[in-house]
This record gives sequence, structure tokens and C-alpha cells, in this order.
Amino acid sequence: MKKNKVTLIIIAIILLAGLIIWYILHNKKEEDIRPVVEVEKVTTDDVKIYGEYVGRIRAQQFVEVRARVEGYLEKMLFDEGSLVEKGQPLFIINSALYKAKVDKAKAQLKKDEAQEAKAQRDVERLKPLYEQNAASQLDLDNAIAAYESAQANVAMSQADLAQAELELDYTTVRSPFSGRISERNADIGTLLGPNGKSLLATVVKSDTVLVDFSMTALDYLRSQQRNVRLGEQDTTRSWQPNVTITLADNSVYPFTGLVDFAEPQVDPKTGTFSVRAELPNPKQQLLPGQFTKVKLLLDIQENAVVVPRKAVSIEKGGAYIWVMRSDETVEKRFIELGSELDNRIVVERGLGKKDIIVTEGYHKLSPGIKVHPIKAESKKNISNSEGKKQ
Repeated sequence: MKKNKVTLIIIAIILLAGLIIWYILHNKKEEDIRPVVEVEKVTTDDVKIYGEYVGRIRAQQFVEVRARVEGYLEKMLFDEGSLVEKGQPLFIINSALYKAKVDKAKAQLKKDEAQEAKAQRDVERLKPLYEQNAASQLDLDNAIAAYESAQANVAMSQADLAQAELELDYTTVRSPFSGRISERNADIGTLLGPNGKSLLATVVKSDTVLVDFSMTALDYLRSQQRNVRLGEQDTTRSWQPNVTITLADNSVYPFTGLVDFAEPQVDPKTGTFSVRAELPNPKQQLLPGQFTKVKLLLDIQENAVVVPRKAVSIEKGGAYIWVMRSDETVEKRFIELGSELDNRIVVERGLGKKDIIVTEGYHKLSPGIKVHPIKAESKKNISNSEGKKQ
């Protein structure tokens, strides 16, 4: 009887040990078959929404320098392609004829002033005689008329002198503003025509440039939906629709511009409307006439939910992402996508700011399955450690 009890105890111990061993092995097997996935917490960021276009640069001011008076071109007072200042003499036209006109006008004015003075003395002399009945009314009227005519002649001579002096001044052709001057379009000794017929050179003001580009009607409507009024500054907003451009070497131009004009109507031929931005150009890096890539800031989405592009899958039903619950099970959640930014994408709807998403290893997942999560940061640390060991 005593032996039977001992035997039963031994058997019970063996069965219990077997159950424990089976339980451990079974759980380990379940743990081993959990798929390993990389997870990370959803992040939020202020996302900048851009529109990209092709633009063309032009000078803020572009003026043709032309001769205003006729004459032979005598001198050129600048180096072609150099910077010139406002009012700087550029060309000298032979002025002999215009100096003679000034001298003639001065002489005529002097003569008319003498006639005016004589006519005034005649009136002053006849007035007391008329009052004493020593001169007739006709004599006084004639004297007054002669005086008024002399005054008119003086005024005409003054105008002729001013015009002659102005034409003489035009023989020195000056720069209309500060800028860079082109090559000359006329040689020394050329007979220039009057009234702007002869082009001498062009002056370009390019320390500030304008960039012209076209937006689609869809982009325009989207900007209106975001309460962005192109060409107008909104002081109530923390940002403005700034413009950045790309240089010929694909580097980003260090200065930003601002849209200062938008065409109020759509071009029916192209379905687009014209937009203009102004950019500083202190080092003359931007050349008028060149084409460039334009990025226009259309909106900033504050605290937007952002996920890696690789975490998003797309099927006929739409875009979805795998979300890990607190018990390490996963669910397939459909989402509404927004703007793409490099390797990230904005999620408009479907994700919370505290959700944990699967970024890698989700291809063999099914809803409700348990996973073995590895944080993206931990994976990077493991990779870095392996790299150092090698």
C-alpha cells in the first residue's frame, strides 16, 4: 500500500513536469511563429505644400536708350556691359547746331525784351497826356496793344530759348536709371535721327528681377480654398506665398521672392493664368531671359499626421496601413492620403496622433494576428553595432 502511494506520487510528478515542459515548449513555439515587424509611432509636423512650375526671368526694368535729337555721334563714355549710374553721360552728339540755336534764341529774347521795355515806356508816357486831353484814346489804345504784343513776343522767345537749351542738353545722352548697359548699337560718326528713331543701347535694371510663370486653374482654386490670395499680403497669416527657384546647376537660389501679381483671368487657350514674383538679385546671379524651376508655397498644414511612404499600401479599395494595438495585434486600417513630401506622406483621415504603425514586414500580416514589434530606432542601433563589429 505504501509502495502504491509512492508510485502514484512519482507518476503525478512526472505528469506535472511533462505538462510544464509542454506548456513552455508550446508558448515558445507560438512566440517563435510571431512575424517580426518594424514599428514606429505616428509623427506630426508642420507640412509645407508647394506647387512646382517653369518660370522665366526678366529684368525689373529694361529701357532702350535712344537719341532725342538729330546729329552726328561724337563720343561713347562707357564700357559695354558695365554698370552705369542714373544720370551718367553715355553718348555725346555733335552740339554745334544746338549751341547756335541757343545763342540765336538768347539774342531774339534780348531784342523782344527791349521792344517790351519801349512799349511799356510809351504807355506810361501817353497815360498822363490822355488824362490831360493832350492825346487821343486811339493813341493810348495803340500803345497798350503794342505793349501787350511785346509781352507776348517775350514769352514766345523765352519758350524758344527753353526749347533750344533742352535740345542742347539732349546732345548728352544719359542713363535713365542705375543698371547694366548693353553693347552700343551705333558707331562713332553715325548720323542719328530725331525723335527716338536711332537706338543707341539698352540699360537693364537687374538688382531685382521678376519671374513669370503660369499656374493651372486647379492650383488657383486650391489656393483660394486655403484662403491664399496671390498678389496680396495677408498680415493675419504667419506665412506668405513665397517663391524659391532653382539655378542652372540645380542648386537652390539663396534668396526667396514674393508673388506680387496674379492675372485676374484665365487664358482660354492654355487654361492657365499668369503669375509674377519679385526676387532680389544683388550678385547678378539671375540673368534676364533664362528659364528656371519655380516652387510656390501654397499652404502650411500645421500639426499634420505624417507617415513614411513605405508604410502605405494601395489596393482597389483605397490606401491602407497596418496599425499595432496595445496587445501587439494588428489591424488593417484604410486611410485618406494628402500631400507627398519626399519619402513621407500626409494622412488626412484614419490615423490618430498616438497610433503605432507597422513600417516594415507587413506583407505577411493578417488582421488580428500578434506580431513581434521592433522599433525603428532599435533596428538602426542594431545595424550600427553590426557595422562597427565588422
